[in-house]
Formats: sequence, C-alpha cells, structure tokens
Amino acid sequence: MAGPTIGRSARSPRPRRRSRVWLVATVLAAAPVATVTVFRAVQVAWPRPVVQLLSFTPWLVIPAAVGVACAALSRRAWLLATTASLLAVQLFWLFPLGHGRPAQAADVRRVELKVMNINAQLGQADAAEIVRLVRDNGIGLLAVEEYTPGLEDRLAAEGIASLLPYRISRPDGRASGAAVYSLHPVKLTGAVPDSQFLMPMVRLDLDSAGDSAGDSAGHASVEVTIVHAKPPVDAGVARWRQDLAALGTVAARPGNVVLIGDFNATYDHAEFRRLLSGAGGRPTVDVGVATGSRLIPTWPMDGLPLPGIAIDHILTNPEISGAAYSVHPVPGTDHAAILATLSIPVER
Repeated sequence: MAGPTIGRSARSPRPRRRSRVWLVATVLAAAPVATVTVFRAVQVAWPRPVVQLLSFTPWLVIPAAVGVACAALSRRAWLLATTASLLAVQLFWLFPLGHGRPAQAADVRRVELKVMNINAQLGQADAAEIVRLVRDNGIGLLAVEEYTPGLEDRLAAEGIASLLPYRISRPDGRASGAAVYSLHPVKLTGAVPDSQFLMPMVRLDLDSAGDSAGDSAGHASVEVTIVHAKPPVDAGVARWRQDLAALGTVAARPGNVVLIGDFNATYDHAEFRRLLSGAGGRPTVDVGVATGSRLIPTWPMDGLPLPGIAIDHILTNPEISGAAYSVHPVPGTDHAAILATLSIPVER
C-alpha cells in the first residue's frame, strides 16, 4: 500500500503564518511613522506632546526602514509600496533640497567673524573648556545662555577677558541670565520683547583691511541677538510659539542680522521653518542646515536618555554666508557648543 503523501494544502499554513507575522511586524514599525508623518506634514498649532514628539522626527527613518524590510518579507505589494512611501518622505525631510542657501554676491568684500554659542545649563558648564574652545578656534563672539554669577567668575579666572575683552552680561541665578563676550567693541541695543528668558540684542562694528591692489578698508556692522526661547514643556508651548514669532520680527530688520543661541526648536517644527522662510518679512539661513550639518545633535549631551536633536542654531540673513560649522560637547552642560565662521558683507 502506498505511503501517505503531503499535498500543497498541507504545506501552505506555515508560509501563511510567517506572512502574517511579518504583516504584524510591519504594522508595528510603520504605524508610529505614519502618525508622526501626519503631524509633521500638517502645519497647525499642535499641542505640547506632539510638539515634543516632532523634535525627534529624523530618528523615524530607522523604524521606517524596518517597516520596508518587514513589508518585503510579508510579500504584500501594497504594504511594500506604502512603507516605501513613508521611508521616502522621511528621507526627503532628512535632506531638505535647496533650503536655506545663502545668496552671495561674488564682488562684495567681506569680513569674517568666528562665533560660538553655549547654553551653560544654569551656569554649570566647564569654564576652562569654554575658554579653550574660544582660544583654539579664534572665536570673536561668544554667546552664553543660562549665565550665572558663578560662571562669570570662573570664566574670568580662566582668562576669558584676555581673549574677548568686551562684554555685555546680565548674570542670573536661574535660567534667564545671558552674556556676550566679544573681540570687537559691542553695544547693547535692546532685547527681544515679552520673553521669559533674557534675549539681548547687541551691535558689533567690524573693520576689514584694505588689500594690496589698493582697495580701501571697509566697515561692517552686524546686529546679533542672543536667543533663549522658552522650551515647549508644561504650559510653555504658547510662550515658545510667541518667542519664535518675535524672533521672526527681529530677523526681518534691515542690515546684517545674526540670531544665535538655544531656540528649543528643530527644523522639523513648522514654527521654526516659518522663521526661516521669512514669516516676519525676510528669510533667514540656518548655518547648520546650509552646511549640511542639520542632523548633528546639540542636545542632550548628558542627563536625559533621549535621542540627540539639534535645538541650538546660528541664523543669518541670506547675504551672510556661514562655514566651518561644528558641534563640541562641553562638560557640565547638556547642550553642546556650536561654532561657525560667518562671512559678513562690508559696507563701503
């Protein structure tokens, strides 16, 4: 008598079970990506949890890629197409096309200004490391947020005045203190109105030397705002939006304008992109984005076990170009220092 045979119908349940497992895995990977994609694409005043979640949008490329792999293993064409579309959207947002490029005129003389920013986390940042970064990188302008009397004393003890002799500062025992150290004469011109944290506005006057061809020296004036926006935590989302809108108005001022500091916002927030696009009347350029460095995180460097994001920025009007953008951890603070070289048009 012939032995038993195993037909196709007896073998089919196992592949079907595997396919269902990969289907479930795909849904688990793709569902959060799809949800945040909607939040990122629809530019409305989202509530606090969504605003915070949007900060981490760049990291969604990882589950998006996992979703594509699982969809391929599930052998469902519609699912593969859906997850591939989600991944394509994430990659498009990772590398914005042509956004924030400076508009330079080739025949304009320029003067360089090397700038640095650090949020000192209630004055706990390592003063010796801050001064070392200033010295080693030839910094001409240092902006500090969360600047305290203790940090002021420690910076003085480390010799900051020998490198940057001009200073405008208002130390505070809490998070609202701020300071500007400069190699060039600096004048306080005001502050961003109605902000919880001090955001001083200063003017620097820079001079360029003449060249061997006989061109005369030129003068450049630049208005710098030290930024410390309210973070979008607790009940602070409305204040955060108000701060970013006020900075848009500041960025719209005529002349050479630089906004540097802790914006508590990333490129994936519509409010920050609105500032870049010129909602206040003139667009600005994010030096980190323009130099291809927008994915280098500036927070948190320690403390909270969260994926890194870029919330510290250097923004300029389009006529100023930026180069040599870099990020440097500083002991004692959860923010990294950001550095860049700005090329500022000279006024003849």
